[in-house]
Amino acid sequence: MNKEFAFSIKSIRFDENYRPSNNTRITTNFANLARGESRQQNLRNTLEMINNRFNNLAHWDNPNGDRYSVELDIVSVDIDVEGNGSTFPTIEILKTNIVDHKENKRIDGIVGNNFSSYVRDYDFSVVLQEHNKNKNGFSAPEGFGDLHGKLFKSFVNSALYQENFNKSPVICLSVSSSKVYHRTGNQHPVLGIEYQQNEFSPTDEYFAKMGLQVRYFMPPNSVAPFAFYFRGDLLSDYTNLELISTISTMEIFQKIYRPEIYNANSAAGMRYQPSLKNADHSITQIVYDREERSRLAVEQGRFTEESFIKPYKVILDQWAASYAL
Repeated sequence: MNKEFAFSIKSIRFDENYRPSNNTRITTNFANLARGESRQQNLRNTLEMINNRFNNLAHWDNPNGDRYSVELDIVSVDIDVEGNGSTFPTIEILKTNIVDHKENKRIDGIVGNNFSSYVRDYDFSVVLQEHNKNKNGFSAPEGFGDLHGKLFKSFVNSALYQENFNKSPVICLSVSSSKVYHRTGNQHPVLGIEYQQNEFSPTDEYFAKMGLQVRYFMPPNSVAPFAFYFRGDLLSDYTNLELISTISTMEIFQKIYRPEIYNANSAAGMRYQPSLKNADHSITQIVYDREERSRLAVEQGRFTEESFIKPYKVILDQWAASYAL
């Protein structure tokens, strides 16, 4: 079996009027903010924080700190396994666009940023949990993440992706609280101080199967490093403004969702281990239910198992076995 699955793309603007679609994972960063009584204020405050952070980093020729603003599009990718028009929501990513108010022009940003995936929910909340149930140690089963990685690479390598996006994706996530990070002597003007760790986290290994390598940087005025997942050369393939669009967007999301790490009151030092138990942090004025997010990840994993993995198991297994890396 060597046929490729058909992908389709839909895009919606993430602004103060955003409402999640029925296919959006409700635990996704942007969807979680757009629910409840505080939804519009949440969205307005988040976007303002992103713009402020962007101008803080892009400070040259920007004396009033208001030259730029960031526009965000939510890109939803669906997959048609059987070629009959029936689709399943595969991933959601964010596309940044930069508005230069001084030059009155829009500049392409980076696609990726946030990463949402039903199949990843299935892998981490169903497969991994069942594999380690009633075991003393913790491990991943053989072939863990293979299907998801091949689906992602198939999309990024597709003609559809090339037609819609000029560069490879960059995904920016929190560093792992189970690992220790050490400062290096490398410093980038925008990405900031580089960190390294002695071993990869399960997320790092999972993203490696998606064809993405990882580097860790703590941008100027940030308090903790971020994990940047990318193909190619992170430092030379993207402009400073492109990188700033990703940093400003994802730093604000992480300040909201992981304030213990990214809104801590002291910055990471030479040796750093993130902790979600760090009490010395500040809370943003944005409403977020982290317990609900963890609970719903399991429900979404089960939904994926029943609606995608089981119905298409034979086709998916055959395709994955023949997919050329």
